[in-house]
Parts: sequence; C-alpha cells; structure tokens
Amino acid sequence: MADRRSDRRRRPRAAADPPGLAPRRAALRLIDAILRRGDPLDIAMHAAAQGLSGPDRAFAVAIVSEALRWMTDIDALIDGATAEPLPDDVKSRAVLRLALAQLLLLETPGHAVVATALPLVDGGPRRLVHAILSRAQQEKWTLPARATLPAPAAARWAEQWGDAIVDAAAQSWSAPPPIDLSFAAEPGADEWPDAAALAPRHRRLPRGQAVEAMPGFAEGGWWVQDLAASLPARLLGPGEGRRILDLCAAPGGKTMQLAAAGWAVTAVDASAKRLERLRANLARTGLAADVVQGDIRKWEPAAPADAVLLDAPCSATGIFRRHPDVLHRIEPRQIADMAALQSDLLARAASWVKPGGTLVYATCSLERAEGEDQVAAFVDDHSDWIIDPARADELPDGCAPDADGFVRTLPGQLADAGWLDGFFIARLRAP
Repeated sequence: MADRRSDRRRRPRAAADPPGLAPRRAALRLIDAILRRGDPLDIAMHAAAQGLSGPDRAFAVAIVSEALRWMTDIDALIDGATAEPLPDDVKSRAVLRLALAQLLLLETPGHAVVATALPLVDGGPRRLVHAILSRAQQEKWTLPARATLPAPAAARWAEQWGDAIVDAAAQSWSAPPPIDLSFAAEPGADEWPDAAALAPRHRRLPRGQAVEAMPGFAEGGWWVQDLAASLPARLLGPGEGRRILDLCAAPGGKTMQLAAAGWAVTAVDASAKRLERLRANLARTGLAADVVQGDIRKWEPAAPADAVLLDAPCSATGIFRRHPDVLHRIEPRQIADMAALQSDLLARAASWVKPGGTLVYATCSLERAEGEDQVAAFVDDHSDWIIDPARADELPDGCAPDADGFVRTLPGQLADAGWLDGFFIARLRAP
C-alpha cells in the first residue's frame, strides 16, 4: 500500500484544461448530434451546451454554424493536407472542422485554436491534427469568396429553380444574416436611425449586438422575425376582432403580428417547450392570445374560425441562412415525409374555416413539394375552394406574387439589402 501511495505522489498531475475548452467541447458534441444523429441545431444545443454560460453557449453555436456553413470548403482543405482522406465520421475530422472554422472565419488566435483542439482529439491522431493546424497557419490558408452548398441541395434546387438561384443561395449563406425586427406599431421616423425599413412595422439591422441589449427590448414593442416570415400574417390584414387559429404557432412571431393587427388569436402548438417561449414573448410584448398545447392531427377547435394560418411543419430548407444544419440533414426522404404530413394538416385546417373565410398556408421551405405542389393538390381535391391571389401592394418592395397569386421568396431577392429567407405562402378562400 505504501509503495502504491508513493507511486501516486510521484505521478505527474494531469494538466489543467486550457481556457475556453468547455465551449469547444460543447461544439464537438453539437456537431456530432447534427451530422451523426440528424438532430436540428436548436434542439441539439440544449443538450450539448448544458452548464455553459450565455456567452459560451453563443460561442459554441457560432463555431458550429460557421463550420457547417463552410464545411464543403473546409473539408477540401483538410483532404488536401492528408495522404489519405480522413473518414467523414471520425473525431479528428470534426475537431479540424471546428478548429479551422475558428481560425479562418472567427479569427480566433492560432495558439488558442491549437491549445483547445488537441484535447478534443482524445486518443486520436493528435500529431496529425497539430500538423494540419500548423500548416494552415504557416501557409495562410484561406477559404473561397463564397461557401459551397452541399451537393445534394445544390442539385435539387438547380432542377427546381435553375442555376442562378443556386448561385444566389451560395452567396446568401456565406455569412450570417442580418437581424430583422417586427413591430407591434410603426416606429417613429427618428427611431432606429441605423436600421433599414423594408416594410411597414419592420426594421433590419446588421448583426453585432445581443438582442436583449437592443433599445426597447424590455418594453416589448418589437420581436425578432425575418421579413419573409412576416409575410403570411401580412396577407391576413387587420383583424377587427375576428377570430383566427394560428396553427403550429410557436415561437410566436406570427401570433404577435396577428394580435397586434387586432385578431382574436388562438395559438396552437404541440411543443410545451416552444410554447413556453411563445408565452414569454407575449408577456414581454404585452400582446394577448389564447395559447393551447395540442397536436393538430388530433386537436379540434370548439367552433370554426374566420381565418386559419397554418405555418406547416416542413423541411425548413428555406431558412438555411439562419440554420445551416438543415442542408446537411435534410434528404429527399424527409421532404417526402413532410409533404405527406402537410397534406393531412392542410385538409384538416381547411375544415376549421367558416364559410367564406380565409386559410393561409405557409412553409419555410424551398421545395416545390412543400409549396406549389401541395396547394395544387389541395385545390384539385377541394374544387370548391379558390385561390385568393396575393396583391403586390400587400408585399414589401422586391417581393411580388407569381402568376398563380402565390408568394414565393427565393435566394437572390433583396440581395442589396441583406437577402431574404425562402418561403412559400398561399391564401385560399373557403366556399
């Protein structure tokens, strides 16, 4: 026993973790959950970043977001520096993706990148990782002017929209998007002098400051919402006390728009966690809505409503600028599954609209199967319903209804003002 205790005294103590290792460990868990398990970034974040401070959580998400946004190009650099390509799923490749994202995009000092990358390899080829990171600094590696889209998404969109849209998509996702704010009432002319007004009750600001630190956050006059995401509620106009069902409502941007426009809103969502955020948003803004937790595949309203807004679950490929994980997770199988679900939900939502009432169907998807094809199939099956075409005067400059009266926002729109998320919106009138 004495000898064993003596051995323990002489054994070198393990080196302390270098500063900043915790958010990098979280980033490694996060990118593994996204790429290996297919978890969405925002869901995976809650498990991967447990125990981190707010700034550390934000840093972990920033590392992963940039690594995903530029992953095709980062992988090309890694593969050009190794005799044999590293397998896609090995830890060393994941560590290098995260480390190079910090070095080449987030401008993290090289010594900090290396010091926090090597402990993450954990029994793997530390020497190889160190050599590649050293070479990246010595040779001053750079990335292309724009990030390369994952090949499956690029091929799918080229077939649906053409090469020009694929080119615009690559440009638009090469940097994090600006911050869009929706307002309950139009801000004064002298408010938000550094913001762009792209539509009524909207302002766009460059990224840089925390949302909670921005003027008026506590007072609740505004909320974060991409301009494209505000369009479905805009097509419903003033509520004048009429009743509307906001289906799949969380986190609540459209709910707040509708409440501010005078609708009597019932906001329904299946996720208790997401409804917590919706209730918090309502409380901060002082807007009112009846909030219901329910799966609309089973839930029924007590009576039909004057209008229904169905922001249907979808592949979310249209919000790839803000959620770069989607282009690495979503495959044709998921798109087909979502389209089948949307068909069921659209028919169900239509049965809850009063005669002559309005149904707005929306998805944040760039896939025709979840937009144009979905509504065409619904109208074929429900010939007494009609398309109520959107009008140009209901939409911001730079957006226009298509020949069928639908609203389709695509990469390339508002390029000079910071781009726009991809959405499909149709307004339908009940018989």
